[in-house]
Formats: sequence, structure tokens, C-alpha cells
Amino acid sequence: MIEFDPVLVHEWLVRAAERYPEKEALIAGARRWTYRQLDQASDKLAFSLTQIGIKRGDRVIVFMDNSPETVISLYAILKAGGVFVVLNGSLKAGKLNYILNNSGASAIIFDSGKHVEVAGALENLENEICCIVSGSREAIKLQQKQKVCWWSEMVAEDKEFARKVQKQALSCGVQRCIDIDLACLIYTSGSTGEPKGVMSTHHNMISAARSIIQYIGNEVDDIILCVLPLSFDYGLYQVIMAVMFGGTVVLEKSFMYLHPVLKKLGDEKVTAFPVVPTVMSMLLGLDDISAYNFSRLRYITNTGAALPEAHIRKFRELFPGVKIFSMYGLTECKRVSYLPPADIDRKALSVGKAIPNCEVKIVDKEGREVPPGEVGELIVRGSNVMQGYWNDQVLTQKAYRAGRYPAERSLYSGDSFRYDDNKYLYFVGREGDMIKSRGERLSAKEIENTITSMEGVSEVAVIGVPDEVIGQAVKAFVVNSPGYDLTENDLKKYCAANMEPYAMPKYFVFLKDMPKSPNGKIDKKALG
Repeated sequence: MIEFDPVLVHEWLVRAAERYPEKEALIAGARRWTYRQLDQASDKLAFSLTQIGIKRGDRVIVFMDNSPETVISLYAILKAGGVFVVLNGSLKAGKLNYILNNSGASAIIFDSGKHVEVAGALENLENEICCIVSGSREAIKLQQKQKVCWWSEMVAEDKEFARKVQKQALSCGVQRCIDIDLACLIYTSGSTGEPKGVMSTHHNMISAARSIIQYIGNEVDDIILCVLPLSFDYGLYQVIMAVMFGGTVVLEKSFMYLHPVLKKLGDEKVTAFPVVPTVMSMLLGLDDISAYNFSRLRYITNTGAALPEAHIRKFRELFPGVKIFSMYGLTECKRVSYLPPADIDRKALSVGKAIPNCEVKIVDKEGREVPPGEVGELIVRGSNVMQGYWNDQVLTQKAYRAGRYPAERSLYSGDSFRYDDNKYLYFVGREGDMIKSRGERLSAKEIENTITSMEGVSEVAVIGVPDEVIGQAVKAFVVNSPGYDLTENDLKKYCAANMEPYAMPKYFVFLKDMPKSPNGKIDKKALG
């Protein structure tokens, strides 16, 4: 009998549970989950979601730090026919409120420790929403009009409930969608200052994941150490990919405490370590790095920003047997290119060539392909190209353009690139006002909006400046309002209270007046 590959993201979990029921799929602190346990827990939650009214195509927010509950939730949402939206657990109430409204979410799943931000986000919400709370029930204060459910009850181990789930959960979800249905929205910063939701279908996600698995060469015995947030597509796909090839994910909440994380490399026999330049810099800055066991590590991957050549050389000297995959991608198409590890020493500044089943071109303003050495805009074509931006047809039509026949679309990245003579890609710069810092894509406009909302601030301009550790650091230029004399400490306190940590400016500069262009706009080039 011929066996076909699953076509829906959650079907891969069902298959993995059938093939490797007792294999560890997820390790998070002291908790260990087999594929069978993940599949069963997500079945139960999926059934409960349908019971509270989640329907095919409904958006469900997952507002948690990296945890097994996050992973179970995203697969359960898919099994219920819904669309998952994983958000960074450090989001402030204002941005959470915007995303709740923009996505039209029917439910939000969150940890009880985040109830204050959720309560703030629910104020002035345009639609009613079901709140699903994981963790302690103490001190949970939400608006009375919001329906509240408890995670522990929705994934209860009750035998009668389990029998219901076994009979009904899959019929409520797995068979209800097809591969062109949306699987998730990934919110990324936009040039207008508001987050934009990138729409990904099941087909998009599986195609992108399969391509990455192919060029990395993942196998069932790979164990991935993931310190990246699951709200970040780079982190999310570590789980999606591992489930597809039957591997194991060691899930950490962050990389801020590096020593315990590195200890996991040896303790869990880790073979794969996806990083961003910040992690690499912290790693190479350790005096006692030889104290950790890297013996099973097979490869590292990097994206978000280029690794400095000096870091590549030092890592290669310390761990010559570990492959380095340098990559480039956009949330709008997941991954674009990778540099084969064999080329890392001779082409360290390149991001390589297109991933399998993907085409790229560098074109001029008239759409003509440019010759080697000339700078142009990178465009991407393939099944990894997502569907566009949720509720933003204008921006979608600008970035996603029709091809030669109705189903063909190409992504115009807005990023400047050049080829070398062998068609290897080199990133030159980003069109628009985006900043790449610590693996996050930040909107300068968004940061400016936050700082400008502080009393006593007249004007703000934010730029990214080169930083060897984090890729780009955020630098804010500020003009005080008449009669005010704000200090750098005042601004830092305000930003810490109103902004996610990764978006915090590293530098503040006070100016008497902003440089302006002839049309009256702030001239950021004069600030650089």
C-alpha cells in the first residue's frame, strides 16, 4: 500500500504519534512529552475548543512564553479547524489589543502570569472573546463579559472525556480543512508602525519546512535546542520541522541565562542549535566555553542578521566539525536562501543561493534582472511565498504581485541585494524603515510612536546603527517640548514600561531641532 505524506500541518503530529508513540518529542525543563502524549493532549484541547464554539477558520491567539502548552495549543487549534496566532509573551497591552482587534480572534490562550496585560488588552475590544487560562486561578481579574475557561479542565484526564475525544476530536478538526486553508498568522512589524499579520496556509508551511529539512539533512535522531521564541517564525519552524521528521525539541524560554542552556547541549545530546548573532556573540564571549559538551552538535543555523566574519572564524576554530548554515529569510516567505556549510570559509558574507523549490531574482526598478555586481531588489517565487497580509489588501498587492498565470505570485522583498559571478546572493540593505536587532524585525515608526506618546517629547526619529553583537542597535533622537528637560533616564524608564525589551533603544541623543528635508519631513540620512 502506498503511503502519502500528510498535507495538513497537524496531520504530521498524528503520523509521528503513530510511528514513534513513545519517543520524546518535546523536552521543557523537567517536563518531557512523547509524541503520543502531545497528540492526545492536543486532541483533548481541540475537542474542547470546538465545544466552546471555535469553527473552521477562526483565529485563536496563543499568548505564552515558550512552553509545552504553547506547542499543544497550536496543534490543537489546527485540529479544531482554526488558525493559530502565537504572540511574544512580552507584548504590552496596547499592541496585544491591536492584534486582537485586527485578527478578529475568537479566543485567547494565555498563562495566568500574563493576566494584567490581557486585562488591559481586553479594554475597548471590538468583539467578545473567550479567555482560556493556563496556570493558577488566583488573582485572575478579567472583564465580566469575557467568557473564561481553564486549561486544566480542557485537557482533563477524565476517562469519559478521553473517550469522547477519541471518537469525536479528529472528526471535528483534521478532516475539515484542506491545504490551501490558512494555518497561522505571524505578526511582524510594519513600516506604518502597526504589526501586520502574514497569512500562511498549510501548504505554505509544509513546503517551506520540507525545503529546509532537505538542505539541512535532518534525520529522526536530530535533537534541536530551541531558545528562540515560538512567536518568531525561526523558532516556530523548529517545532514544525521536528514533528515532520520525527525529531526532538529541547525548548527553552530564552537565551538570557546562557550557562543552563549550554549545559543542555551535553545533557540532552543536542545535535542542532539554531541561533541569531546575539546568541553567537554571547557564546563566543564565554571564558569557560570548553567546559560544555559540544560533542554531539552536528550543525548550527543562523538567520535574522549576518554573522560577523570574526565570529564565524572563531567558532570554526573552536568547533571545526560543526556545520554552519548561514541563511536569509523573510516572514513573508519563511526562508529564501542558504549558504552550504562547505562555502562558509570562502564566502562568509554571502547568504548563498535559493533554497530547494524556490526561485529568486534581483531586478531593477523596471523589473529587469540585474547583472552580477549590480544592486537591485530581491524577488522570490515558490510555494514558500505566503498569501499576503491579513486585512491589508493594499500592502498585499504592493508586496505580492501577479505572475504569468493566475495562480503565480512573486514576493517583492523590498530588500536590496547583489549577485556575484557565481550567482551567490549578498544582502546590501533594506528598503523602508526597518531595523534588524537580536533576530527581531523592528519598525522604527512603531518605536517612534511609543516615545512620542510620552509627555514632554516633541519629536522623535529612530534609526538602526551597526552593532557587532545584535546586528543593529536602536538609536533614538529626541527633541524636548518647550518647558521640558527630559533626561536619558526618564526616557529609559518610560520605554521599559511601554515597550517590549527587544525594541528598547540602546542610544538616546537629545537635539534642539530635527534636520528636515525640503518637504518638511525629518531627514534621517542627516542623522546617520
